Amino acid sequence: MTMLPPVLPVDDIHRRLQLIFPEGTANRNYVTREIAAKTVFVMLYVGAVDANARWIRPDQVTRMTDARAAMTEDRHREAWLVESMRPATGDIEGRWYAVNTREPIRDETLRGGLVLIGAVAERPGLATTSPSPRYALTESFSALFDPALTEEQLEEAIEAWRDANLSASALARAAILRSGVIADETQVLVTLPNGQTRSMAAGPSSIISKAVAEEFAPRFLETPGLLWLSESRNKVVEQDNQLARSLGLTIDPERNLPDMILVDLGPEHPLLVFVEVVATDGAITEARRTALLMIATEAGFRENQVAFVTAYADRDDTAFRRSVSELAWGSFAWFMSEPDQVALWHSGRESPERIKLSALIRL
Repeated sequence: MTMLPPVLPVDDIHRRLQLIFPEGTANRNYVTREIAAKTVFVMLYVGAVDANARWIRPDQVTRMTDARAAMTEDRHREAWLVESMRPATGDIEGRWYAVNTREPIRDETLRGGLVLIGAVAERPGLATTSPSPRYALTESFSALFDPALTEEQLEEAIEAWRDANLSASALARAAILRSGVIADETQVLVTLPNGQTRSMAAGPSSIISKAVAEEFAPRFLETPGLLWLSESRNKVVEQDNQLARSLGLTIDPERNLPDMILVDLGPEHPLLVFVEVVATDGAITEARRTALLMIATEAGFRENQVAFVTAYADRDDTAFRRSVSELAWGSFAWFMSEPDQVALWHSGRESPERIKLSALIRL
């Protein structure tokens, strides 16, 4: 007979998922929201752990109810496992989710989340079209939901599980984001490309601005310089009028300037880089790109001497997901959590001959 694991309340599972998967974890929303907690609960409830060779289907999660979840004796749990596998006859009073919710449970919570990061195993040898139960918690992951764990023991267990199961790149990504969380509560110290430092008011936008100056600029610009840096409420943090004048650019704080203006002095013709920092909103849209380009062309810059960058904390951040559809063609997106990568929204509309993918992948 299968030994059923102890059951943890859904709220406690939800809290632990948020501890296990810190900010910066790929698809974090998929594995930390309530539907993920309820999926884990159902697996624990029926003993769906890979070591037990017991598995569930996504539709079983939808069929759970609060009343049934409160019945935690082994005999009730075993009975519900059998019952939940039978074809439904009529509506289930108080069911957690509608029938069609099984698709997001399968595609997002499981395949795009818990399976992807090694927290849930798929039943081996099962055809992809099979309706048989397919998913189970890995034994090591299920152990993180033992109600007997003290807070200290839980912290140690989570750290050990992360070390063993999350990839180095995922851990690094999370570590970069966590570094912003533990920054000084009142100030963020930014090192400018010229080596000088400036203080900005603490907050998500300032942390991203710091990353742009210290990580993005040296990676993607040959000889970077900073012409303009501002923070919320239009406060000017740095303004290099001397360098701007040498480039023929007049920086007027009264104009609707971006959060940052960088310049690359390495190329034969300097490259002007307008950067919008997005912690909540304010991405470089088509309208914003047009307005910023006008500032540059008025100063004598050609369009191919101007770049537009929207900087975010992370690809999985709500701010990016909310604004990605509005990003201007011909602009870049950069993510603090993945500093070596930059995304280009390539536009071929100005080219008489459309550039091919074979050429794009060589960029």
